[in-house]
Amino acid sequence: MEDEKVFIRQLLHPETQNLAFRQLVAQYSRPLYSHIRNIVISHDDADDVLQNTFIKVFQHLKGFKGESRLFSWMYRIATNEAITFISKKANKAGITSEEVQQKALEKLPADEYFEGDAIQLKLQKAVAQLPEKQQLVFKMKYFEDMKYEDISEILGTSVGALKASYHHAVKKIEDYINNA
Repeated sequence: MEDEKVFIRQLLHPETQNLAFRQLVAQYSRPLYSHIRNIVISHDDADDVLQNTFIKVFQHLKGFKGESRLFSWMYRIATNEAITFISKKANKAGITSEEVQQKALEKLPADEYFEGDAIQLKLQKAVAQLPEKQQLVFKMKYFEDMKYEDISEILGTSVGALKASYHHAVKKIEDYINNA
C-alpha cells in the first residue's frame, strides 16, 4: 500500500507524471481491456472504451482520494465507461442496451480477436440473458477470476450480495445452457 501511495504521488507530480502515467497504462491496459471487453463484447468498442477510461483516469487523478485502491478506482471508471458506452450506442440506434449486446454477440464469431469456440459463444449468449448487475458480477468472478472483496470495492456492493448475485447468475446460465 505504501508503494501505491508513492506511485500516486508520482502520478500527481508534474515532473514525474508522464513517466508514471505510462507505467500505469502499461500495467493496467491488458486487465482493463479484458474487463471492458467482457462488458462491451466487441474488440473495437473495447479499445475505444479503454482509451476513454485512461483519459478519465488522467483527468480525475487529482480527485483520487485513496479511499480505495487505485486498481479498484480504475476498474470502477472502466465499468462505468463501458456501461455508458453501451447505453449511448443503444440510444443512438433507438434500441435497448440488451439489444446492443445481442447484436455484438451475433458479430462475435466473425471477430478476429475472439478466441472462443461454440461452447464459449453459447456461454456468452447465456450471460447476455442475465440482468446487468448479475452479468457484471458473473463476468468479473468467472472470466476475470476476481475476489469478491475486489468486486465489492469496484461495484460498491456487499460481498454477501455479490455471492448471491453470482449464485443466481450461475443457476440461470445452467438453465439456459441445459435448455438451449
